[in-house]
Amino acid sequence: MEAYCMMWKYIMLHCTATPAERVLTREDIDRYHRERGFREIGYHFIIHQDGRVEEGRALSQAGAHCKGWNYTAIGVAYIGGTDKQGNPKDTRTEAQKEAIVRLIEGLKSLFAIKRVLGHNEVSAKACPCYDVSVEN
Repeated sequence: MEAYCMMWKYIMLHCTATPAERVLTREDIDRYHRERGFREIGYHFIIHQDGRVEEGRALSQAGAHCKGWNYTAIGVAYIGGTDKQGNPKDTRTEAQKEAIVRLIEGLKSLFAIKRVLGHNEVSAKACPCYDVSVEN
């Protein structure tokens, strides 16, 4: 993880709004975002169920994850966020929770992050399906 850009003031947490058991790859998310009209994956980082952190969009580029925040917030999404019926639910595994904390700490060491937010704090969405302000 290299520090390319000093515009980052926030970290915004998201979920993929998929059942926790569903395996998604970076390529799956990239394909979905392109189908929605993005030029590539919108998130900067993806957190897999096993805690593996995968880079998405380069930190040298604005994200495409939350209108009005893409130039100042690093987009981080964990795989999951719904139950089997598609209802919002905090489905983060312990490995995902630990990976999110480590990633946030790493990003804070690179950038002057003012705040970590959940997508639901700035948009009428359930995402990331937990209260980010309690944990970060």
